Amino acid sequence: MPFLHPDVVKLDMQLLREPDEPRTARVVAAVGAYAETSGAAVLAEGIETARQAMAARTMGATIGQGWHYGRPGPLPEHARAGAQLPFIEPPPLSTGTPFEIVSRRRPVTRTTKSLLMPMSRHLEALSGDGTEPPVLLACFQEARHFSAATAARFTRIAANSPLVAALGTDLGDEPAPGVHGASFSAADPLHGEWNVIVVGPHRAAALVARELPDDAPDRDRRFDFALTHDRALVLEAARALLPRLAPAPSTHLLLTRS
Repeated sequence: MPFLHPDVVKLDMQLLREPDEPRTARVVAAVGAYAETSGAAVLAEGIETARQAMAARTMGATIGQGWHYGRPGPLPEHARAGAQLPFIEPPPLSTGTPFEIVSRRRPVTRTTKSLLMPMSRHLEALSGDGTEPPVLLACFQEARHFSAATAARFTRIAANSPLVAALGTDLGDEPAPGVHGASFSAADPLHGEWNVIVVGPHRAAALVARELPDDAPDRDRRFDFALTHDRALVLEAARALLPRLAPAPSTHLLLTRS
């Protein structure tokens, strides 16, 4: 939801019919968190009884639709229009790379690859943990750093996460099963960055790092890095990567008839 930034979030009718299910509570909590921070309206569909209307209000809905309010049909001649739904101004487009975005507002520390690895693995582990797995976006500089072990970890995470992506020079569209990929050239500013970004309903974190130009052995390669758990800043860094994952527009339109 933070990436799509909807003005209205609709609660499926099945949630009203299963208010005691843990899955319902998880969805309602995530929707409520988004609506509170964004100002979006929450709409419940399929309201057929007064009890379901009460359940919808309990779930945070301020707009309802369903037979409880009337059957489908033409509006009466003098029907009054209801309150206008809010229009949520979308966030501005992110400019710069994740490291540039975060380092402008957070302190930068210099360290080695070997010391950054535990922090990176910790954020990856958060993506596969719990009942509300977050989105995981990662930059690996070059395909050779996306090792077989890393590919296996990302495949496991992708089995439950709504979106897992790996970006790097010479990485394909699907570098591992279920993992979205994107490639960039060696001249791209992202080529020098190692980023791990995690965004979930109630959790957000970003580790952003930029390599220094030296010839140290792999584990001793030096990076300037910053770490943030500021949700707005993490989302800004994540939005900088999402356009790179969008499919290229097709130059041909294929029409089929059934």
